[in-house]
Amino acid sequence: MNDSVYVGHAGKDAALDRGWLLGHFKDTSDPRHSEAVEIKWGLHPRGDERGEWVTGEERTALLVLISGRFRVQLPGRSVLLARQGDYVVWGHGVDHSWFAEEESVVLTVRWPSVPGYGVSDEHGSASRERPLPRFG
Repeated sequence: MNDSVYVGHAGKDAALDRGWLLGHFKDTSDPRHSEAVEIKWGLHPRGDERGEWVTGEERTALLVLISGRFRVQLPGRSVLLARQGDYVVWGHGVDHSWFAEEESVVLTVRWPSVPGYGVSDEHGSASRERPLPRFG
């Protein structure tokens, strides 16, 4: 067994860490630990939406639609990901939010992997986004 190899299933592993498969938040002994990049297998039921806008973004992000219809809100612009393979990329300083118009699977890649982004859910558990006020 090589401890620098991990074999898994995105759907199963995503349930263990709010969808995140790779990033700084994994144990340093885990091959999925990275301070360079974060990867998420996002499973979103219809109507699921980002609890708060992310502002002051320090990362670059790539979202790729695997299935469903997923809307990304950006300042002054709304991007609909409707066909498998549709994607959107944004960089540092671009505020954003999202909404699942249909049950959706979205692969997210963000870099670098920056600690400190987290929104608490209704149970007080932190997700991997930074809590910030919602835009009107």
